[in-house]
Amino acid sequence: MIKRKKQTEESQAEELEAHLLEDQDEALEAHSPEADTEQEDIAQEAHIDQVKEAAEGEGVEEAPREITVEERINALLEEIERLQKESSEYLDGWQRERAEFANYKNRTAREKEDARTQIASEIITKYLEILDDLELAIINRPAENESEAWADGIELIHVKLNTILEDEGVEVIRAEGDTFDPNFHEAITYEEDDDHQDGQVIEVVQKGYKLGDRVLRPAKVRVAK
Repeated sequence: MIKRKKQTEESQAEELEAHLLEDQDEALEAHSPEADTEQEDIAQEAHIDQVKEAAEGEGVEEAPREITVEERINALLEEIERLQKESSEYLDGWQRERAEFANYKNRTAREKEDARTQIASEIITKYLEILDDLELAIINRPAENESEAWADGIELIHVKLNTILEDEGVEVIRAEGDTFDPNFHEAITYEEDDDHQDGQVIEVVQKGYKLGDRVLRPAKVRVAK
C-alpha cells in the first residue's frame, strides 16, 4: 500500500516537471529574434495605419492664401476713410471748444465792463449834487461890480468838474423841447402850454445824466399837456 502511494507521487512529479519544461520551451520560442522582428513589423504597420486614419480624419491644413493687390488697396481705402472720420470728429470738437472759449471771453469782458460802469456810476453820482449847487451859484451870481472874482472862481470850478465827468463818459440827457420819455425823464408837473405840443418837455428843472446806456439820474422836467 505504501509502495503504491509512493509510485503515484513520483508519477505526478514527473508530469509536473514535463509541463514546466514545455512552458519553458514555448517562452524561449516567443522571445527568439525572429519573433521579436515579427512583433516590431506588426507594431509599425499598426502605427502607420493610425497615422493614415488621423490624416484622413483631420485633413491636411492648407497653406495661407496670398493677399491680392485689390484687397490691399481696399484695406488702405478703408483705413483712410477711418482716419478722415476721426480727423473730422477732432476738428468739430476743437471748433466747439474754440467757440465756447470765445463766448467765455466775451461774457467775462461784458461782466468786467458792467462792473466798471457800476463802480463809476456810484462814484460819479456823488458829485452830481455838487454840480447842481455850482450851477445855481452861477445862475444867481452877483452883479458885475459885486464879487466878480468869486463868481469867476465858481465858474472855473464848474467847468473843471464838467470836464472830469465828460472824460469819464458822462453825458447830459437831452430833454428840453424833446418828447417826454419816461426812460430818461421824470415829470415834475404837467401844464397847459399853447407854445408846446402835448407830451413835449417845456423846461428842464434839473439836468439828467447817463453813463453809456446806464441812466445815472433822469432829467426832472415840466411837461406840456
